[in-house]
Amino acid sequence: MGKITFYEDRGFQGRHYECSSDHSNLQPCFSRCNSIRVDSGCWMLYEQPNYSGSQYFLRRGTQTSSHRLRIYEREDYRGQMVELTEDCSSLRDRFHFSEIHSLHVLEGWWVLYEMKANKIFPVCLMQ
Repeated sequence: MGKITFYEDRGFQGRHYECSSDHSNLQPCFSRCNSIRVDSGCWMLYEQPNYSGSQYFLRRGTQTSSHRLRIYEREDYRGQMVELTEDCSSLRDRFHFSEIHSLHVLEGWWVLYEMKANKIFPVCLMQ
């Protein structure tokens, strides 16, 4: 398991809280968070308690603000291709893809969600 440290002040200063496991609500642990250090592993952070609100994927090392992903309707990078550079709530609605059979992460980190039997399963992708 990884380790992440939350700091109340900017520049990794002030009171801090170290975390190495899942928490559904970090609000009781500190009053505010102005800087975060990922010591090891990859982390999915949520803006609100109980894994809700905007989410952020963090990992150790340099973060990029550039994201590009190509998805293909057929195996081996064949068929219709769409390149994504921003969030998309539904590939099916936006591009009329019923399934994705291959993809290529060109830049950044992506989290795709697959829905099966009314349950959502996240899939993390990296360059």
